Amino acid sequence: MRGYDTAFDVYRQALPVILVSLVAGLFAGTLLGTETMRNGIESVPGLLLLLPAFLATRGGVYGSLGARLSSGLHQGLIEPSFEWNGRLRNAVLASFINGMVVSVFIAVLAYVVLLALGRSGSLLELVLILTIAGFLSAFTMLGVLLTVMFKGYRRGLDPDNVIGPVVTTVGDVFGVIFLLVAVAITGVVL
Repeated sequence: MRGYDTAFDVYRQALPVILVSLVAGLFAGTLLGTETMRNGIESVPGLLLLLPAFLATRGGVYGSLGARLSSGLHQGLIEPSFEWNGRLRNAVLASFINGMVVSVFIAVLAYVVLLALGRSGSLLELVLILTIAGFLSAFTMLGVLLTVMFKGYRRGLDPDNVIGPVVTTVGDVFGVIFLLVAVAITGVVL
């Protein structure tokens, strides 16, 4: 009977988070359909090209951080608190740096694809947009990830059951929003 209890616990913990993720994902999709977002995408050649990669890497980079921290919590190597100790600090900094490097790489790759397709675009503009969006999304995702993970763990939730949908949803919703913010900021700067 223990296997049934374990499966039930997983569903009990994960289902509410998955349902919230579903609603938030629909919200992110709705944002993409707004006139403001369409205008922002159309104003920057290559932005639509890099959007899926940018959103996917938010989940990849910060999902791996969530898995690493979850393992650390289960093994007792990390305390469920915001103490800026060596293990937590190193994991967070590594994820932040990875997220920023990947953002710049996506911008450069999108520019190269634009050139290969015979289209024009601005490398500086794409790098600036993804640097701003990557920076804003990093801080948001790190804050949400650590809060959900530590508070959930202290309340008896297994972070392995909840952090995947949380990271994916936060990455999608805020990734779209911060790309739009970055387009607006870049439009003012350039």
